[in-house]
Amino acid sequence: MKNIKNSLGNTAALCLVGFFFLISIDSIAQRHGGGGAHRGGGAAHTRPATQSRPAVNRPARTNRPGANGSGTKVTRPANSNSKIGGNTVTNNRNRNTNISGNTVNRNRNNVNINVNNSVHVRNNRNTVVRPGVRPYARPPYVYGGYRYRAYHPYYFHPYTPFYWGPVWHPWGFFAATLAVTAIVVSVESTQYHYDQGVWYTPTSGGYTAVPAPVGGTVNNIPSGAETVNTGTVNNYYYGGTYYEKDGSSYKVVPPTAGTVVDNLPEGGEEVTIGDVKYVKFGETYYQPVQVDGKNKYEVVDVEKE
Repeated sequence: MKNIKNSLGNTAALCLVGFFFLISIDSIAQRHGGGGAHRGGGAAHTRPATQSRPAVNRPARTNRPGANGSGTKVTRPANSNSKIGGNTVTNNRNRNTNISGNTVNRNRNNVNINVNNSVHVRNNRNTVVRPGVRPYARPPYVYGGYRYRAYHPYYFHPYTPFYWGPVWHPWGFFAATLAVTAIVVSVESTQYHYDQGVWYTPTSGGYTAVPAPVGGTVNNIPSGAETVNTGTVNNYYYGGTYYEKDGSSYKVVPPTAGTVVDNLPEGGEEVTIGDVKYVKFGETYYQPVQVDGKNKYEVVDVEKE
């Protein structure tokens, strides 16, 4: 009898344990099955396991400069050099670019412009100086075996060629054709063309402006001609040429020593003789002087000692 009671007790205990086990299994199933709701015709829906994403190597974040100077500041090089077609281009302030071996300087202070475009024409017909008619009160300047006489004291100022207007051209100027107002003037079997104060000689393909030939005579001279006193008579000066009234016409004459003019044309050469600097046209020397506070030029009388 006692054994029967023990067997029933063990059986009851096993049944109780199995009951609680089933209840635990059903509870777990309900949690994983979405609260006991069975989808797809009563079959339990099982979610796939969480998939791991592939690792992506992203570049490090660039710190941009923040407001008011905060953050990381980016410092650019002062001179950025880039190569284009094997040539290095330097982007600096001077911008010196080498193009085909030629250096182009774009500096304001490195721009050289020659304003004295002197044109030298070999023509000695207008280079002989007539001597002055008055005695010189000043001693001559002596240098290299020559005496240089002038009535006014030497006063240096730079030689600046003067421009007489659009119809005037400096010596050496080439013109393919001449205006219909040009006339032909014959001087000692040589033909010249004269037009509004400019003298030309025929050259290959056109005409070249030259110093006026002494002895050349024309009926009219430009209205802008300057009257200058030679000490005896008045000459008319225009574009480096001296004219003298000859009846109703005007004749080209050599400059007279001591004559003072306001301006000189292109074609002169600034030469230094000892401590003095003259402007030379052929064999004619001009000394820079100042008369009544104005810069002028005086024709110099040159004599050999």
